[in-house]
Amino acid sequence: MNLKELSAVASAMVANGKGILAADESSPTIKKRFDTIGTESTEENRRRYREMLFTTPGVSDHIGGVILFDETIRQSTTDGVPFPDYLNDLGMLAGIKVDKGAKDLAGFPGEKVTEGLDGLRDRLSEYRELGARFAKWRAVINVGAGIPSEYCLSANAHALARYAALCQEAGIVPIVEPEVIMDGGHSLARCEDATNAALQAVFAELAAHRVALEGIVLKPNMVISGTEAGDRAGPQEVAEATLRSLRANVPAAVPGIAFLSGGQTAEEATVHLGLMNQMGDLPWELSFSYGRALQAPALDAWRGAEPNFAAGQQALAKRARLNSLAHLGQYETAMESAA
Repeated sequence: MNLKELSAVASAMVANGKGILAADESSPTIKKRFDTIGTESTEENRRRYREMLFTTPGVSDHIGGVILFDETIRQSTTDGVPFPDYLNDLGMLAGIKVDKGAKDLAGFPGEKVTEGLDGLRDRLSEYRELGARFAKWRAVINVGAGIPSEYCLSANAHALARYAALCQEAGIVPIVEPEVIMDGGHSLARCEDATNAALQAVFAELAAHRVALEGIVLKPNMVISGTEAGDRAGPQEVAEATLRSLRANVPAAVPGIAFLSGGQTAEEATVHLGLMNQMGDLPWELSFSYGRALQAPALDAWRGAEPNFAAGQQALAKRARLNSLAHLGQYETAMESAA
């Protein structure tokens, strides 16, 4: 896939009000989600849950890409259609999580570095054969006393850039995800400083690794107060600080920015996205790549029971539609009760 094709795929993932459904929870993570609804995390239950999400009527009007886990990309619908084929045929491009998780950064207490570069070239080739058109790699940046350190930022930015270069070599669009974590008591200003530093490090490394920015999607955190902060910033402050950081650090060549929800409630993530898209012209598509903020209402409606299958789909359809409207700058909070 050449740069023109990579750029077309990256744009398609976030164009026309569309966003990305993150359904790439690892087996331990989805077990935790299933535990909350009293459902056993068997392979068939995981497959059926993902099928509920992917086959939701009309969801392809609002979702341009779906991030899959290794298990899921090898699974099929009840009718025997491989999930990547099913999604790609509907225009919801299939993607794949390729990192091996954030591990403790040796010598740097409280900090993480993401592993998974070993063997990545071969894995990307296999995933391309299985139908993946994009990939995802998440870096974890904690905020606390004396952190993030420059070394942590550098190590994670370097790994993200190496991953992105390998993706583009394989004809796969990389989602570049440097996540400044919400956990902690830090202020909005502290989050903004950490986000600025993370984005600066990432784009410096992307340039050094000759990654074509036209063929990536950036998946950043929003600039938001820590979950334990005493005086948390309101939605308008979050939107303004986030756009300030993005405008200062993200080149216009990037076709799309798809936010992670990062522990926000479904409604908070939609409100913040909507406000940002109402703040004038932006050089990139400002979209969403939500996991919990799209799935939580659907998971709660389904609760592992087949009779609730349609209710789960209706819950996902509502959130996908409202986030699409937020992407277009047309969302209003009154739509939550009307939808």
